Amino acid sequence: MDQLPNLGREIEMLSEMGMSSIDELFADIPEDVRRNDPLPLPPPQSEEQILADAERLLGANTHLDSRPSFISAGLARNFVPTMVPMLATRGEFLTSYTPYQPEVSQGMLQAMWEFQTMISELVALPVANVSMYDASTAAAEAITCAVRVRSKRSSQPNTVYVSEFVPPHRMSVIENYTQGVGIDIKILPHRDDGTLDLEAAKAADDSCAVYVEQPNAFGSMDEGLMSLRSIIGEKTALIVGVDVVSLGLIEAPGNWGADIVVGEGQPFGIGPTAGGPIYGIFACTKDYLRLMPGRIVGQSLDADGKIAYTLTLSTREQHIRRHRATSNICSNETLIALMGAMHMSLLGPEGLERLALRVTAATQIALETVASIEGVELIYPELPVFREFAVRLPCSSREALERMDSMGVMGGFDLSQWWAPMGDCLLIGCDERTTKEDIESLSSALSASISEVSS
Repeated sequence: MDQLPNLGREIEMLSEMGMSSIDELFADIPEDVRRNDPLPLPPPQSEEQILADAERLLGANTHLDSRPSFISAGLARNFVPTMVPMLATRGEFLTSYTPYQPEVSQGMLQAMWEFQTMISELVALPVANVSMYDASTAAAEAITCAVRVRSKRSSQPNTVYVSEFVPPHRMSVIENYTQGVGIDIKILPHRDDGTLDLEAAKAADDSCAVYVEQPNAFGSMDEGLMSLRSIIGEKTALIVGVDVVSLGLIEAPGNWGADIVVGEGQPFGIGPTAGGPIYGIFACTKDYLRLMPGRIVGQSLDADGKIAYTLTLSTREQHIRRHRATSNICSNETLIALMGAMHMSLLGPEGLERLALRVTAATQIALETVASIEGVELIYPELPVFREFAVRLPCSSREALERMDSMGVMGGFDLSQWWAPMGDCLLIGCDERTTKEDIESLSSALSASISEVSS
């Protein structure tokens, strides 16, 4: 059966257009920019052939759930309840776009408002949007927002201090956002024990902002960050990047002085989708409300006194006041964010605490097990960790990972991909799905790999 119904009907199409050839159709294209040689493409395929090839290629992939996995470095191998995709694929969510007309979008607007409320409660800040592309864009948008608010009143205008333990992929996004608008990024050093150098942080006093992460790129938790507000002063915006699941156990940054909190929302509602779609969270104090990026849904009363919802802030380049846009983020991340809201509502406060405890327990058991392997050294042994921890091996981490992979274990992340000098260092990540059997497999594979590579 011919699955290409229009094949061979070019002449009929051209006739309807009053043309005699394909060349006449493209006659307006200058000759010097035309390509006369055929493109280096394989022969055309039917739909059936394309699907068969796609299935063959996808079948060659190694699924994260097919073997023990300890890769994290930004995305979590989390468990998403079946209820989440079931609800998210309902037509009223799946086909919704930006609710410009509130009178016909009350259900969607309410769901967005509930997401904002959950994020606000999670981080202990009064305002949240719906939402950013990911944690990196959220961090970059937070920095530019802080500069817009603080720069004119600061003795260090257009200056932001960023922790040196921010992962390079996030730092790259921050630099891309800031390099063209005259924002000066200065690096805050850490001490040998992995904690932020609070003495050096005094230099950030009366700058536009300070950006730190809790936990940092190595999974380490730094208690000293909770005193950072008193060190940098009240005039400097404190921006904190978080692991959203960790907030089930640790104090919310809004309670220890954060002005803006950002993070990766992916652990709620979205699996590790190899880069997307995911979403970033962004919450702030009221001082930053008018100049924050993205959308905000507000709750009000209609003419009849009934609760009603509407977009109260949407400072985007597409809107009528685009000359005052605060962000170029305009893709609708609402569906992805609402999947996070569905997941959070299913967990509830107690469920979130239990989830955080599961991740903590798995991480601690893995840390103790790996640290007991001869030749393995914890990089920051004195600091508590969440989800991830870094170790130094007596051999190349890349080679060790290759050997572990051949044994059926994804052993972690080679830190030399972030920082070249760390060629013997490994970032090992855990999640709520990590079992004792997984950790035993990791221990055995890592021990064997070290012995093989070292010999």
